[in-house]
Amino acid sequence: MQEPLEFFFEKYGIDLQNINKIVCGEKYVAVVLKNGNVGVCATLDHYVNIDIKDLRIPDLKKTQHRIVLNAYFNAAFNYQNNYGTSIDIFDKIDFKKYNKIVMIGFFRSLVEKFENEKINLTIFDKAVEDDKLTNMDKQLEEISKADALVLSSTSVFNSTFLDLVNATNDQCDIYLLGPSTMLNKEMFQYRNIKFLFGSIFEPNDINTLKIIQQGGGTKQFLPFMDKVFLSIEF
Repeated sequence: MQEPLEFFFEKYGIDLQNINKIVCGEKYVAVVLKNGNVGVCATLDHYVNIDIKDLRIPDLKKTQHRIVLNAYFNAAFNYQNNYGTSIDIFDKIDFKKYNKIVMIGFFRSLVEKFENEKINLTIFDKAVEDDKLTNMDKQLEEISKADALVLSSTSVFNSTFLDLVNATNDQCDIYLLGPSTMLNKEMFQYRNIKFLFGSIFEPNDINTLKIIQQGGGTKQFLPFMDKVFLSIEF
């Protein structure tokens, strides 16, 4: 099976004439379409300096191009759906029903909610140092035992998505999470994906774009972001 960015690019391509601007920051990249739709993707400290003309022939082997494509599809897809009220993953999913939960990507505020409810987590993040994290050498082994996987959507642009998803057992529920999430029902073709938790913004959201341009991240633009989701029953 094709990884998501390759699949979406082959199926939908990229309409450069529909892009208004690309905003590259230290922590995030934003793509703004002509209709005002804003799509974002985290950089995970990768340097990104891409202009619209650089995407005439996107190279899916280049991380810079993958990050911008991720943000583009985020802008293209995330506003095509009808959502209910804005809701946090922890308020939507009853995690107490699971026996072994693995988290890929250290979502600090979410981890605190698990801790407050005394729900055990096994957490992996190769870009962060924290005593709550488990050694990366055990990642695939722990994923194979999990009945729930909270997976950062940055796994799509950094090309680890398929390996992580395919490592899960048949009884595992996968929750894709983060502002980088592409909210497209075709993501449910991948193994065990049950929910997509992502974000939308007001048209041409000046506040978020300024924050990204100045090097800010999720914490800073959170007040301007609506947390929305798609489920496999969509």
